[in-house]
Amino acid sequence: MKTGARKLPTGFGRLWTAQTVSSLGDGVTQAALPLIALTLTRDPMALAVVTAAGTLPWLLFGVLGGALVDRWDRRRTMWVADAARAALLAVPASAAALDVLSIPLLAATAFLLGLGGLFFDTAATAFLPDLLHRDPVLLERANSRLRGAQTAMSGFVGPPAGSTLLTLGRAVPLLADAVSFLLSALLVRTLPTVPRPEPEAREPLLRQARAGASYVFRDRLLLGLALRPAVGNIAFLAVETVLALFAHDRLGIDTYGFGLLLTAEATGGLIGAAVASHLGRRLGTGTALTCTAAVEGLAVLGLAAAPNPYAAGLALAVCGAGMGATMVLGPSLRQAIVPAHLMGRVASTSRMLAMCAAPVGAFAGGWLATAYDIRTPLYAAAGLLLAMTAATATMTSNRRVEAALRAATPDHRTQAPAHRETAPDAP
Repeated sequence: MKTGARKLPTGFGRLWTAQTVSSLGDGVTQAALPLIALTLTRDPMALAVVTAAGTLPWLLFGVLGGALVDRWDRRRTMWVADAARAALLAVPASAAALDVLSIPLLAATAFLLGLGGLFFDTAATAFLPDLLHRDPVLLERANSRLRGAQTAMSGFVGPPAGSTLLTLGRAVPLLADAVSFLLSALLVRTLPTVPRPEPEAREPLLRQARAGASYVFRDRLLLGLALRPAVGNIAFLAVETVLALFAHDRLGIDTYGFGLLLTAEATGGLIGAAVASHLGRRLGTGTALTCTAAVEGLAVLGLAAAPNPYAAGLALAVCGAGMGATMVLGPSLRQAIVPAHLMGRVASTSRMLAMCAAPVGAFAGGWLATAYDIRTPLYAAAGLLLAMTAATATMTSNRRVEAALRAATPDHRTQAPAHRETAPDAP
């Protein structure tokens, strides 16, 4: 394919480096923040508050944040968000150095870091298709590299680095993350400027936010792309809630072995991200998405029935591969077909649905394990994933995907096409 031979622009390399550095810092903080909290209290509810605070911005401001990103310059939004997070981390780092750190301060830090992440991630998602001129092949290649780097840094390198740095002092991992944000901000500032979408008539922010959410729910393809991570989060959080207990009680895995189990899943994620573009070309994006969703469901079913740690590790690796490929193909397709001036709102709406679904899955997993058996949440999650695969197969079919890509001509990319608003059910 001729387009596939095109090189990614130089600016992408700087964006990739910025996000890789930032992901490393995120991995450091994700490991260190709960451990820092543990040095202050043993109260499970207090620890849960620190953990939950980081997700609250998406639940409270997700769609509004997307509407603001669609109003603002996206490159500026990214570097300002990272510079602000770098400055923010100086506060708890100073408090730790002065031995006045507290749980409320950690929770506030987690919340504000999450808020900065909302703006950075949404702006980056909207900036990438502008940088790559909404070329579907380049978007898949770019998202594959971004996803692979994020998994490697936040899943493999960052957490052990965070734990190690914490042994040098509570302020050290926080300062390391601040440096990563600062480097990311400086790199993002060097990115090339891209043409901004034609501004809409200035409307109230809430009305613009509703318009973005409505665009997702009225378009069956976009709704199918949004439902998969939302329903997937219910299933995966149900599994994650009981996974450590399942591994210990049913598989006889110790703490070290459990870390290896999670590493198997992350390794699968790297492989899935690497082969996503190949799957999309061979099967068509729609069919590939249906296959990866089915693979996730079957892998969780295999995990539930696993007789030993090796089978469980293989099942998690296969599940991770399905998730890794899905998280490349889905966002790439969305970036290729959504009008530029709606990109921030559409991306944030999809992310918010996924974030809102996560607590439902965590609660359901705990309840099913308590009321029935430790394997029950895994079987329920597998059934939910397979049912979701069947329900969304026609919503994201190859025929629908190809029609959407044909409709996404340069003229359609800067303004919403009327026929997709009024007849989103057309195959």
